[in-house]
Amino acid sequence: MNGQNREDIKIGATVDIVLKEHQLSGQLTRGVVEDILTNSALRPHGIKVRLASGEVGRVQNILVE
Repeated sequence: MNGQNREDIKIGATVDIVLKEHQLSGQLTRGVVEDILTNSALRPHGIKVRLASGEVGRVQNILVE
């Protein structure tokens, strides 16, 4: 699943995000969602989240386990 719909992202889910400094390269960072920072229901560039590690970025993939 992509990370454009807020309702698809749950706290505790494992996701791949792109950090702001990696937006041009597209390098992904994997982690567990601690907070959902975007309030709107849909964001074409991905919903912004904070990972348990403290990193903040936009969700690119939601990993289904």
